[in-house]
Amino acid sequence: MSFRAFVVTKDDDNFAASVQMLDDADLPDGDVTVAVEWSDLNYKDGLACTPNGRVVTSYPMTLGIDFAGTVVESSDARYAVGDSVVATGYDLGTGHPGGYAERVRVPGDWLSPMPKAMTSEEAMVLGTAGITAAMSIDAIERAGIGPDAGPVMVSGATGGVGSTAVAMLAARGYTVHASTGKVAEHDFLRDLGASEILDREELAAESRRPLERERWAAAVDPVGGSTTVSLLRQTKYGGVVALSGLTGGAGISTTVMPFILRGVTLAGIESVYWPGDDRPRLWARMAEDFSGGNLLDLVESRIGLEDVPEAAAKILGGGVRGRILVRPA
Repeated sequence: MSFRAFVVTKDDDNFAASVQMLDDADLPDGDVTVAVEWSDLNYKDGLACTPNGRVVTSYPMTLGIDFAGTVVESSDARYAVGDSVVATGYDLGTGHPGGYAERVRVPGDWLSPMPKAMTSEEAMVLGTAGITAAMSIDAIERAGIGPDAGPVMVSGATGGVGSTAVAMLAARGYTVHASTGKVAEHDFLRDLGASEILDREELAAESRRPLERERWAAAVDPVGGSTTVSLLRQTKYGGVVALSGLTGGAGISTTVMPFILRGVTLAGIESVYWPGDDRPRLWARMAEDFSGGNLLDLVESRIGLEDVPEAAAKILGGGVRGRILVRPA
């Protein structure tokens, strides 16, 4: 069966990205074949659209690190034809053909059953960003930090991880503070549940002080760099900074003071290879958090495969609010 896919190729210095017609024979080995209904756009997808993004490990490659859809073939007893499934991470879209295609074939271990109360479109509003946000909040909760402990700061709050985290934390009863450089998006963040909004330059400001006033019980940080350092200086005793990104820089320069004087934990969040047997728990929790029906409020736009390059440039430039969904068909 032939199908459409968004494919990048690279030969020496010649890089190209285009929509191509492929056939089932082009699909890799795997246990389950899925008809993709929705995918999404993440920062990593944006990097994969560039010749020097350094995330794609082999070419040609069908991009898309997430997908949701319906099983059409299966040799895995856990999944039957007609089942709704979702997948994020692993080598999708970087070393294994991903979700920017009408059909994809993957190992069964990479899949999770779709929560009964969630559609494929809603699942891709979450995707890798949602899993990352859920893992970040999970790390905060495992440290015993509940809504009564004080406000939680979310940096990069208009991005995929940030906006999802704001909404999830608010749904769980936390007081949410958010940081953004986009003044026009303050109402968007308040609608998601943020009660206080800081300018990102204020949050990322450098200081000669190893510690500052304790402001937040915890933080969800998909930004990195000087923002992480600032959060560590201002997190309360016993707090957690859940770090998952580097859009603000890959390096941090700090002192040991937040760790040895306040017992602050810097928790690294890695969602790509998070164990598959634990993912259904996170999906179920996200379905519960968004059971009020506001999940689609996070969508900025819905695009086709032909629109991926333009959207990729936009997300790399920091111009995305919320989530961009990709519909292969």
